[in-house]
Amino acid sequence: MFARLLSGAVLGIDARLIEVQCDVSGGLPQFHVVGLPEKEVSESRERIRSAIKNSGLQFPSGRITANLAPADLRKEGVGFDVPIAVAILIASGQAGRPADNNYLFLGELALNGAIRGVRGVLPIALAAAGHVDGLVVPRENAVEATMATDLPVYPVETLGDLRAFVSGEMKIEPLGVDREALLECEPPPIGADLAEVRGQALAKRALEVAAGGGHNVLMVGPPGAGKSLLARCLPDLLPPMALDEALEVTKVYSSAGLLEEGVSLIRRRPFRAPHQTISYAGMVGGGHGIPGPGEISLAHHGVLFLDELPEFDRRVLETLRQPLEDRTVLLSRAGVSVRYPSSFTLVAAMNPCPCGYLGDSLQPCRCTVHDIRRYRRRLSGPFLDRIDLFVEVPRLPPDELLASRGSGASTDVRARVTDARTRQWERLSDEPGCFSNAQLDGDLLDACCELESEARALLARAVTRFGLSARAHVRILRVARTIADLEGAGKLAAEHIAEAIQFRATGESIGE
Repeated sequence: MFARLLSGAVLGIDARLIEVQCDVSGGLPQFHVVGLPEKEVSESRERIRSAIKNSGLQFPSGRITANLAPADLRKEGVGFDVPIAVAILIASGQAGRPADNNYLFLGELALNGAIRGVRGVLPIALAAAGHVDGLVVPRENAVEATMATDLPVYPVETLGDLRAFVSGEMKIEPLGVDREALLECEPPPIGADLAEVRGQALAKRALEVAAGGGHNVLMVGPPGAGKSLLARCLPDLLPPMALDEALEVTKVYSSAGLLEEGVSLIRRRPFRAPHQTISYAGMVGGGHGIPGPGEISLAHHGVLFLDELPEFDRRVLETLRQPLEDRTVLLSRAGVSVRYPSSFTLVAAMNPCPCGYLGDSLQPCRCTVHDIRRYRRRLSGPFLDRIDLFVEVPRLPPDELLASRGSGASTDVRARVTDARTRQWERLSDEPGCFSNAQLDGDLLDACCELESEARALLARAVTRFGLSARAHVRILRVARTIADLEGAGKLAAEHIAEAIQFRATGESIGE
């Protein structure tokens, strides 16, 4: 007999519907899975065989062929266990699917017949809309599936219960989740509060500007000055994620199998801080079979923090240049190409020299001029050109170090940042794919950055005096536009341009 039903496969953060076909016929006992399966899919034969027997059902003794169509698409993951097992039960006459329902099946089988959760349920549920009448998923993935679709989601725990449900012998109530209540729930803070950082007014201002326009920032200062603590404050300065942003981030983590237990929708902006020894594949993405997301995609709509920036492999840093501009990364391997989103705010920190004490007021620097130049040359000019804000984080004087901490600083800054971002969203509402000042370019940059006469003259003098490149000129305008938005101003005034130039001056000295 022949049976056919639907499942899904994850390709990047998107999904494709997969038709699972099963034929059970006479002949010598054989079980084949075809359709370009990876090893974990091929190994499902043994899991399915044991699960069917241990569920009190009869495993067919004839020739079994399971085909996963389209046959030219590589299939990986353990989510095909359940659909193949159900197709075998239908084809062998042990289960009869009601003719008026068309379900999509997902799940991994344990040897005792229990159904376990799988990765990628959210993108598969999104892809299933309009093609099926409902989704049958493991109970631990059920809430995740309901976030993506209005289709009924049926949570199952064992293969025996699933067989009874498919045959109409058992009723399973679809899971109901109050999505609006979940979205309205404010996620708790994940980083430090700016009030915990003593002094460093200029660095705090740089973080506010970075959050207000989505700008990349590089902090330069001696060890212990507070660079890492400042970086961990940034995620809580950013405005809350909208539903579309939360779904995109959740799709990335779901496809990578990194959703925390009990989390169906990621509401907090990601904060990723990879170690300096990270590989090219770890940063950008890769791996066996279909390439998985790297750190730049796991930081999507959040913050990527690179501490001790010059200590990273130069090849790894150079791979960030294209994602920083395009906010997406295309990974191509033999027979497959996957595109991952990578719209993140880069926050980097570095010492001014190898020993870390160049220009320090208390501890002398032990580095030679050659050592300092070699240290800074680890960062290429094109990479530094993609950073909008450069700020020095000096050693704190005793009076600031011993001063009392403030209170609620991050909350106050976040309110100003949210207002500035709202102005940007309203101004860019007709521009698809452009959501912040950091993305302004070309005619759109000219339209959004109208300069007062004094501001235009000041910018012209700065270009001549500092020898600024065209890219640096553009980034000064972007930063100035954000500074104006934080103040609620329309045209760019001279003080906006002056502050933007101040944040650029340190970068010119690093690139020397």
